[in-house]
Amino acid sequence: MLEAVMRRTALLAGARIMEIYGSEDFEVRSKSDSSPVTEADEAADALISAALADAFPDALIVTEEQAASHAETARDFLIVDPLDGTREFIQRRGDFTVNIAWVENGVPVRGVVYAPAKGRLFYTRADGTAVEETGALDLDAPGPLTPLSVATPDNDALIVVASKSHRDQATDDYIAHYAVKDMTSAGSSLKFCLVACGEADLYPRLGRTMEWDTAAGHAVLAGAGGQVVRFDDHAPLTYGKQGYANPFFIAFAPGVALRPA
Repeated sequence: MLEAVMRRTALLAGARIMEIYGSEDFEVRSKSDSSPVTEADEAADALISAALADAFPDALIVTEEQAASHAETARDFLIVDPLDGTREFIQRRGDFTVNIAWVENGVPVRGVVYAPAKGRLFYTRADGTAVEETGALDLDAPGPLTPLSVATPDNDALIVVASKSHRDQATDDYIAHYAVKDMTSAGSSLKFCLVACGEADLYPRLGRTMEWDTAAGHAVLAGAGGQVVRFDDHAPLTYGKQGYANPFFIAFAPGVALRPA
């Protein structure tokens, strides 16, 4: 049930987002932390929250756009970013996603990442594996599924993915410690999915993120055999922290020789 509900809800939210994305104009305003929010964020949030509350009435639902949900904590919970990559959405660059995840005992074990402008849908299955669904992405009839698996990295020729909108000098300085064959950039949680697909080996994030930004992508990457660790001590990145703020982290394919912080 969890897989079906999360998948269908993400597709519905993506359709609503694309309606607004395709309009001539849409409302953009600043939140208290100066980050942008659009009517698409709020419409998707309302749709996802209602669908999840209906399907899982006893579960805590933590969502970016509802500040009241950030005050509660639980061992097991749903966590949502209804529109991850708002800056990419505003600039009409397409690298935005719908993120829905289920966390158990601090670990994101199920996740769906849907990039509606790119027609790409990634999720974890009940057995813990990660897949990308292709085809029509019909609401009620899943299409062909491609199992995801991280690449076997070559530490003399790594492929690194970094943020489009949040790249900074600290990130570049850290990447410089590696032998990099190629660099790519992506917005939102698609960076996790590129590592999960074997299209990149390493994604370091030396900047502010929240758990709703990362949980779904983290689950997909873990289902593909990847890992996400804290930047400072390389301990596993955990969820359900007070306030839901993440430390800096590194997402990678096992075999990458991580450099110290």
